[in-house]
Amino acid sequence: MSPSIREIQQKKKNSEKISVLTAYDFTSAKICDEAGIDIALVGDSAGMVMIGYPNTISVTMDEMMVFCRSVVNGSKKSLIVADMPFGSYQFDLTLAVANAVKLIKLGCHAVKIEGGIEVVPLIQRLTEYGIPVMGHIGLKPQTTILWEGYKVQGKTCDSALELYNQALELEKAGAFSLVLELVTKQVSEEVTRALTIPTIGIGSGPNCDGQVLVYHDLLGLFASFKPKFVKRYLESFSLNVEAVKKYKFEISTSVFPGEEHSFSISNEELSKFTKYLSILKDKHHIENKI
Repeated sequence: MSPSIREIQQKKKNSEKISVLTAYDFTSAKICDEAGIDIALVGDSAGMVMIGYPNTISVTMDEMMVFCRSVVNGSKKSLIVADMPFGSYQFDLTLAVANAVKLIKLGCHAVKIEGGIEVVPLIQRLTEYGIPVMGHIGLKPQTTILWEGYKVQGKTCDSALELYNQALELEKAGAFSLVLELVTKQVSEEVTRALTIPTIGIGSGPNCDGQVLVYHDLLGLFASFKPKFVKRYLESFSLNVEAVKKYKFEISTSVFPGEEHSFSISNEELSKFTKYLSILKDKHHIENKI
C-alpha cells in the first residue's frame, strides 16, 4: 500500500530522508516498488528519455496520461506524483483543474506544478478540491531554459531571496512538498529549514528532506549525458549494448535458440504429422504433373 501524503510529510518531522525516483512505465514502476522508493514521480522528462524530444516543453497531456496509466498499473507501494506538462495549467484555472482531475482519476495520488508566485492561485484551488500538489522551483525545465538555459539557481542574494520567498508562498498556498532543482546547497538548506513541508532536491545539495533523480540517469541508460549532480549506480547503456551484441552474434552462429529454448511435439503426433505431410506432398506432386 502506498504511503499517504501525511506519512510523507511525517518523514520530515522524524528527520527521515525521502526517496523519489522518476518512473515512466510499468517496468520502472515495479522496480521502484520492489526497491521501496517512497515517491514515484511520473516526470515530463519522459518526453526526453522515452520519446526523444529535445526538452520537456513538447510533452502533451495525452502523452502524460499514457505514462501515468502505465506507472499506476505497475505501482502498489509508492506514492505516485504526476507532472502537469507545459500548457496544461497556464491558460486558466478551470482547464488546469480539469487536467489535474484527469491525472488523479487515472490513479495518481498528487500532481506536480512548476512555478513560483504565479501558480499560487492554482495550488490554492487544487488543494481546495482535495488534490495534493507538489511545487517545483529553482530551475524550471518548462520555462527557465527559454531564458537562461540549464543554469544553477540561487547564486546571487537577489535570486536566493526570491527562491526563499517563493518557497514560503507555495507552502502557504497548500503545497504538500517542494522540489528544488539546481539550487545552491546553502540556499536549499535555508529553504528546507524554513519550511514545515518536505523539500525534494535534485542537484541542490544534501540538506533537502529528500532527493530525486531521473531513472535513466541513475541507471546510466544514456552513454553521453552525465550531469554533475547525478550519481550513476549502474552503467546500463554499455551493459545493454554488449548483451544485444551477444544476442546478434549467437543468432548469426546458430547458438541461439538452443534446445533449451525450443518446444517439441510428441513422437506419436509427429508420426501422424509426417504421414499426412507425405500424403499431401504426393498429392501436390500428382496435381502438378497433370
